[in-house]
Amino acid sequence: MKKTNAARLLDAAGIKYELAEYEVDESDLSATTLAKKIGQNIEQIFKTLVLRGDKSGVFVAVIPGNSEVDLKKAAKVSGNKNCAMVQQKELLSLTGYIRGGCSPLGMKKPYPIFIHETCHLFDQIFISAGQRGLQLKLNPEDLITITGAAVCDVAE
Repeated sequence: MKKTNAARLLDAAGIKYELAEYEVDESDLSATTLAKKIGQNIEQIFKTLVLRGDKSGVFVAVIPGNSEVDLKKAAKVSGNKNCAMVQQKELLSLTGYIRGGCSPLGMKKPYPIFIHETCHLFDQIFISAGQRGLQLKLNPEDLITITGAAVCDVAE
C-alpha cells in the first residue's frame, strides 16, 4: 500500500494510525458508500470540506460523513459573517488534493481547521489519507493535535 503525504506526516510525528484501502467508484464518492465499503459506522467517517469566508479566506471543516456543513455555524466559528464551499475546480490548486481524496493533513498551506465536536465520541475516526481509495484510521485527539484544529459544532 502506497504511503501518502498525510501518512508520512503522521509517521514523522510518531502518531499511530492504520490505513484502510477500498475500491473507488468515481460515480459515487459519498461517505455513506465509503462507510459500507470499509465496514465502519458512518458517524466515524469524517469528511474534509474546504470553505472560503468573507473575512478570513480559506478554512477547513472536518465533519461526520452523515452530516452537512452548517454554513452559518462555520462562518461564526471561523470569524466570518458568511462563507461558502470553494468551487471543486479550485480544490487541487488550494489544497493539493482532489474531491474524494482531500485530507486535513498535508495541504499546500496551513489553513485553519475546525473539526466537529462528535469526534470526541470515538476512540478512532477515519479521514482521507489524501487520495481516493485510502483512509486513515486514527485517534481524534492525535488529529486535533497535529492539525491544531478547533473542536466545535460546524454541522447541521
